Order: sequence, then C-alpha cells, then structure tokens
Amino acid sequence: EEITAHSSNVSSLVLGKSSGRLLATGGGDCRVNVWSVNKPNCIMSLTGHTTPIESLQINTNEELIVAGSQSGSIRVWDLEAAKILRTLLGHKANICSLDFHPFGSFVASGSLDTNIKLWDVRRKGCVFRYKGHTEAVRCLRFSPDGKWLASAADDHTVKLWDLAAGKIMFEFTGHTGPVNIVEFHPNEYLLASGSSDRTVRFWDLEKFQVVSCIEEEATPVRCVLFNPDGCCLYGGFQDSLRVYGWEPERCFDVILVNWGKVADLSICNNQLIGVSFAQSTVSSFVVDLSRVTKSDSAPHGLLRDDEPLVPPTPTGSSLRRIYDRPSTTCSKPQRVKHNSESERRSPSSEDDRDEKESKAEIQNQEDYKEIFQPKNAICRTPPRNEPFPAPPEDEPVAAKEAAKPSQAVDAQTSLPKQELVCKKDLELLSPFLLQPDPVPRPPIASSTPLTRTEPSVIPAARNEPIGLKASDFLPAVKNQSQSELVDEEAISQIRKGHETMCVVLSSRHKNLDTVRAVWSTGDIKARTWASLLDSAVAINDLSVVVDLLNIINQKASFWKLDLCTIILPQIEKLLQSKYESYVQTGCTSLKLILQRFLPLITDILAAPPSVGVDITREERLHKCRLCYKQLKNISNLVKSKSGLSGRHGSAFRELHLLMAALE
Repeated sequence: EEITAHSSNVSSLVLGKSSGRLLATGGGDCRVNVWSVNKPNCIMSLTGHTTPIESLQINTNEELIVAGSQSGSIRVWDLEAAKILRTLLGHKANICSLDFHPFGSFVASGSLDTNIKLWDVRRKGCVFRYKGHTEAVRCLRFSPDGKWLASAADDHTVKLWDLAAGKIMFEFTGHTGPVNIVEFHPNEYLLASGSSDRTVRFWDLEKFQVVSCIEEEATPVRCVLFNPDGCCLYGGFQDSLRVYGWEPERCFDVILVNWGKVADLSICNNQLIGVSFAQSTVSSFVVDLSRVTKSDSAPHGLLRDDEPLVPPTPTGSSLRRIYDRPSTTCSKPQRVKHNSESERRSPSSEDDRDEKESKAEIQNQEDYKEIFQPKNAICRTPPRNEPFPAPPEDEPVAAKEAAKPSQAVDAQTSLPKQELVCKKDLELLSPFLLQPDPVPRPPIASSTPLTRTEPSVIPAARNEPIGLKASDFLPAVKNQSQSELVDEEAISQIRKGHETMCVVLSSRHKNLDTVRAVWSTGDIKARTWASLLDSAVAINDLSVVVDLLNIINQKASFWKLDLCTIILPQIEKLLQSKYESYVQTGCTSLKLILQRFLPLITDILAAPPSVGVDITREERLHKCRLCYKQLKNISNLVKSKSGLSGRHGSAFRELHLLMAALE
C-alpha cells in the first residue's frame, strides 16, 4: 500500500505498537500527519512546528504523540482531544530520537547535540539531562519496568542509564559503526542492538556482557523488534526481514520484502507490519508470521497469506531475571493544578500561545471516530450508580475492613478503580519512576481505644488548630447535671492563652518591621535581596525567612550566587521543619538553586586555576566552594527523605535526582 503522505519529502515516521493500525509521518512541510494503516486518507494533521520533523513516537495507549523538529523543539499532542498538550524546549540541535515511558507521563529525547533529556510532560519541564555520548543519539528505549533507559548513538556505543540514580549503569562497546537501533526483550534482562556495521548484538543486562553477535553480509541493520513472547528477534534490512535466535546465535529465516529502507516495524494479530518512505511517498508491507520460522522446528513460510491467522504459542523458558512490572499502567498526563503562587500562570502564558499556534486538523471524521472515540467511551465513563472509591492510602483502616465484603467485581466498577490506581502510580512514581515499598501497618483491634496524637508534620491547609480542642477552653464538668456554664468562667478559659498568642504575633510583626526597615533605608546598595535575607536570618525567625522566600521564589531572576550562600543553611532547617508549608517552600527554593546554579558551581570548581591574580574569580570560587559544601550536607538529608510517600516524597525524589551531579 502506498500513500502520498506530505506535500514535501517525508523525514520520519513511526508505527503505533499497540493496535498496529496507527501510523504517524513527519515531513519537510513541518506537519505531523496521522494515518490508519492501509487506508489512503489522512485522519489528522498536526501543526505548530516551524522546522522539518526529525523524530516521532506514539505512546503505548496510542493516545499521545510526540514530535521532535530540526530546531530542537519537542511538541506533544493529545490525539483523542485533538489538541496540543505540551511544548518542550531545551535541545540545541536536531531531535534524533524519542520514546514514551511505559507507565509514567515522561518522555525521553536524544539529540544531535549528544544530550539525552528526560521530560515530565505534566509539569512541562526537564527532569534530568544525561551526558556521556560524543555523537548524535539515534535511538532511545525505556525498559519494560520503566527503571532504565537504553541509548544508541553514532559514537558506536550503547549506554544503559539508571533513571532513579540519574547515572550511567554500563556502556556496551563492540560495534564498529554507528548504532541505529536498540530494543529491550519484553520479559528478560536482555538488550538487542543493530548497527551500520551490519551486526546485531545481544547484551546480558545482569552480567553486562555480550551474549551473541550475528554478522550479516547484507545492508546495515535499520530496525529490530522482539516477538511479543520473546522467542525471537526480527531484523529489518533493506529489502529483507531476518529472524534471529541468540542462544546459540543463529538465523531462523530470511524473507525477501521489497520495502527498500524499512523505517519501523510493528506486530499485530500475528502479522508483522513494516513501513518505509521515499521522497513524499510512504509504503506499508505485511508479513504473515504464522508462516515464518521462529525456531529450529517451525515451518518455513510465505509472504502475505490470506488464510486465517493463528497466534503463536510461547516457546522456551526464561534464562534470566524477569522485569517487575507495575500492576497497572497509565501514561496519559493531565493538566496540573498549581497550588503555589509561583506555579500559577497568566492567561497569556506559553501554554496558551502553543494552543493558538498549534492545531490538530481532523481530515477524516469517520476514521477519527472509529479509532479514538471508542477509547473515550470506555476509559472515561464512570459507573452510573457507584462513586469512585477513595485511593487505598487515604482510607482509614476500619473503613478498609468494612468495605471488603461489599467490593464489586463486575466490569462496570473495575474500570474506575484501575484509573485511580493509575493516578496514584503517577503521584508516587514522579520523578524517579520507582514506587517505594509500602510500610506495613499493624492491625488495630476494635476494642483498643485510639489516642489522638499530634502529627509529626503539620499540614499547610487544616480546618482546626493543631493540638487544640474546643473542650480545652471550657471548664471541666464534674457532673453531667451541672452542664450549664457561667459566662465569666467560659470567657476566662478562652482568654487563658490569649496573652501568649499576642506576644508571638507582636514579635513576628516586630521582626517583619525590622526587615522592612532594611529595604526602605536610604542606602541604595543595601536594597538587595541578599541584604534583606541576611537581616532576616540574623533575627533567627524561620517564619520571616519563609515569607521572604515565597516572594523570591516567584521570580527566578532574583536569585544570585550571594543569595545562595545565605539561604542554603536556612533551607536545611526548613526541610527538617514539622510544618508542611515550610518544607514546601524549602523544596521550591532548593530546586531553583539546583537548576540555575549547580551546573555553574560544578564547572567553576572543575576549571583549572587561572594565571595571575583575579580577585573577582577568587571571590566567585570561594562562594561556589561554600555552596557546594552546603549542598553536600543537604543531599544527605534529601536522600533520607526520598523514600517518603505522597507529595513530599515526590518532591524529595526529584531533588535527589537533581543533586546526582554532586556525587
């Protein structure tokens, strides 16, 4: 089947791996066109990029598509809603490779600038940058459990990255040419790579060594794909498909297919679909896998057979460790509701500009409804009578026990429960993609009286004062018959802590006046945020420091290196505070410092000493050393708190990832 995909040359294409029906193409006309395989009409055309499309990827559920352009910009579209979701900027050259995380709302991108970036689509930001390749990164793949990222590059190497640690795990060398493609085994700790040196290599991810190397006299390896049951590997070469085994290394079958330089492979209903492009034309080909030899005993087959297809039976047993996958998956990011003032955006924000500049033009309404509308009807329709149950971590123990006998098991109620687990997974996994082991809770007997204790962390939003009860302000009633109280007695009890509270508020007001006096002084040089915070620190009142940081955090340009040296010791105190609002402010400030100043600090400390006397440089070097020492102290605290669950744990895990460069 051939289609004319664009008005100019096609520069990239990708197949959906779930249904095998979806095809996306990118061209020199800066458009992304979405097609249904073997149908001549375009379903949807996505605009917004200003330079040719260099790389494409569709997520597992085939609900999102990401496109990288020649200028280094990345755009994510929601195919169901037919609109732009995010624009991600940060690369300095062509985007050569993209991949969606299997169950988190994250995207990895590899570029001609040799950098790999991990993006959080929900928060519209770069979570981490992986540096190590020396030439263009041609392929990226997340592991099936979402903990690792494999990268293949023109520098002849394959690298394996640990997402949680933010570091390289191992570098696989052995290819003598650019590595074009890399693919994880669907079950075992095994990695396959294909190169322009005409070899396919298999790597053991437990022993970090090569398992086998298959060398062909054919053309360079353009794409590889494991069979869904993991029994064999399909290699896409020019005008041929080859089927490989690796222990021992052997070629089971060779099928001649006139697809030219095949660009991508996908498997659906025991059929292998291959696509290629030449100029503005895209061609699709189908191989009947039921007639392809996948082991030493399978029958040799033919191409494009019309007989009924029989799914293959899994063969062999696992020789290696198997991936631990989460029980549910949910990869569709949602618009984040920003709670803090610094995260709120005006109506004229960049998101709104992207939505105006980027369009999703539905070219074929019937095909669009056929492919995308059924998903909306199934996944987004709540049950009619039963409301959504609360997430497990928020339910009281007694409520859980009481709810067990009445749990519904029909299909109608199972869907929303799965969606709730997905939302919980996203909260717990961001940004490390690792779910901490749940802390076992001891059972509570119904006859045991529960004593109300003050929480270790005081929440920022609450309906009543912590540790205070209305009964504490009323005189004790010795006899129930004496329930009527005299007004004077009640008022005296209410006024019991009045004087103490007045002293606390007066002291805070006085401290704020002192800081304000520093700002309003006649000396213009003293009107800096550093001097303001210096005076607040001297007062030794964390509440004043928090008030000032909440203002400074709203604008990153306020931050200078002098400010970091003053505030880092205070951040360490805030992160250990029992007040949730203090911890949130400390995390926000530390994140700004790490994003803006950590690369500068590490570069200056790693630079060779200068020749001659440079007072400015020496002062900057002294500040960087001081900041580095303080950040090292804070990193131990952040690491110890990264195992927490909920919003705090997520924030500390993100900080731990950003602080990986310190190690």
